[in-house]
Amino acid sequence: MKKIYHLSTCSTCQKILKQINPGKDVQLIDIKEKHIDAAVLDWIKEKVGSYEALFSKRAMKFRAMGLHELELSEQDYRRLMLEEYTFLKRPFMINGEVVFIGNTQKEVDAAVRSFNK
Repeated sequence: MKKIYHLSTCSTCQKILKQINPGKDVQLIDIKEKHIDAAVLDWIKEKVGSYEALFSKRAMKFRAMGLHELELSEQDYRRLMLEEYTFLKRPFMINGEVVFIGNTQKEVDAAVRSFNK
């Protein structure tokens, strides 16, 4: 399974996709058009250890909804990401059993190496 969950309107995601240069065997999924489903989110969480690690606290709605003032549980993070795509740290890149989350240079470099083997 090779999948990249991204936001097509995000210039950072577009830049990362160009670096990875995914082949035809990689399924590209725009999270705005097709929300991530619970099973995939749960699977990714098992790979990285927590829902919080998948959650973007940079999302504009995070502050707008006053979430920065709350102590959120793992189930809160899960529920929010399933309800609103903007709370997903992006991109999510899955290559077999390996998962890469976010846009740090370290994560992107590792994803590029993995997808271009």
